[in-house]
Amino acid sequence: MFKITDRVDYVGKIDWQLRTFHGEQLTTNRGSSYNSYLIKDKKNVLIDTVWDPFSKEFIDNLEKAIGLKNIDYVIALHAEPDHSGALPYLMELIPDVPVYCTANGIKSLKGYYHKDWNFVPVKTGDVLDLGDSKITFVEATMLHWPDQLMAYFDKDEILFSSDAFGQHFATEFMYDDAKKIDMSELLFEAIKYYANIVAPYSSRVTQKLEEIKGFNLPVKIVAPSHGVMWRENPNLILEKYAKWADSYKEDQITIIYDTMYGSTRRMAECIAEGIRAVTPETTVKLFHFATADNSDVITEAFRSKAILVGSPTYNSGILSSIAALLEELKGMRLSGKKAAAFGSYGWAPISTKVIAKMLSDANFELMDPDNVKASWNPTEEAIKECVEFGKKFAEFAK
Repeated sequence: MFKITDRVDYVGKIDWQLRTFHGEQLTTNRGSSYNSYLIKDKKNVLIDTVWDPFSKEFIDNLEKAIGLKNIDYVIALHAEPDHSGALPYLMELIPDVPVYCTANGIKSLKGYYHKDWNFVPVKTGDVLDLGDSKITFVEATMLHWPDQLMAYFDKDEILFSSDAFGQHFATEFMYDDAKKIDMSELLFEAIKYYANIVAPYSSRVTQKLEEIKGFNLPVKIVAPSHGVMWRENPNLILEKYAKWADSYKEDQITIIYDTMYGSTRRMAECIAEGIRAVTPETTVKLFHFATADNSDVITEAFRSKAILVGSPTYNSGILSSIAALLEELKGMRLSGKKAAAFGSYGWAPISTKVIAKMLSDANFELMDPDNVKASWNPTEEAIKECVEFGKKFAEFAK
């Protein structure tokens, strides 16, 4: 617990040990936090709770901070259990306290906990009067769930933004202060969060940013549900989201592959050599997807202007790791990116056709329908073909 302002306390939990999120789907190599906020006025408001494993600690701390009986309202910005996990335990102790959330939030919370609490549905523009201050609600549907809600606290000009603008980043200093934290680490975790969680809803991000801008509300602090609060430069993360939502790409080409006996790996390295020969200023990164941090690779693909994906032919198809990658890329709904396939084979040159089809289905612009392939262990001639293919792809990706 610590004070954010004279009226607002942080009552969440920093989780230094967390290493995966959404089950085992997403890596959280720098931990995370479950941000919960307490606003004190003539009426006192709790915004969100914490994940279930920390429920007892959370409720004990709340009792010390304010006394549970002094909580007048609860706001559930998001029903996902990492934010609502302590809510069932809390509501057993204060069963009549109103729970403010969206109509979809009511459905989700009932779906998770099978309880009919004193729900109060809210929508964009609704206001909760606390006495000397007000909270204005802003729906944030599909950023990244249907129930998502933001809340603006007028007295201290804080936007409680739920999952938007967050990061999985554990730190004792919960603000964007470059003197206290490594900003390169913070911004990497912010784009990683965007790429792996928010990217499929980029059109909604653009829409919501315009809506927030249209309210003409001054924002001194952006307070998300995970990671640090943006206080030193709250506009930074808003500007980053605007860029990331707009067909984002850097001058980078990412090569992602899996390999059985090194043939496809050798092809990847030779393709990279060809790219560097034509555009040495372009960042080229190679990843063996089966052994790499998959969430980091997805982040690099999101940052890239183009990707190449490779697999040997396996059982008339491709290796399962690459199939999983391509399925995830399809779900990201990326736009404005280019791609090509490559791969080795023994007796059936199938993998490049499968990869090319899946890349096309994932909305990538393909250089060639079938791309480059090599049989068995690449010969010197095949290696030269891969280098030339890399040169051709570099021109295509410009």
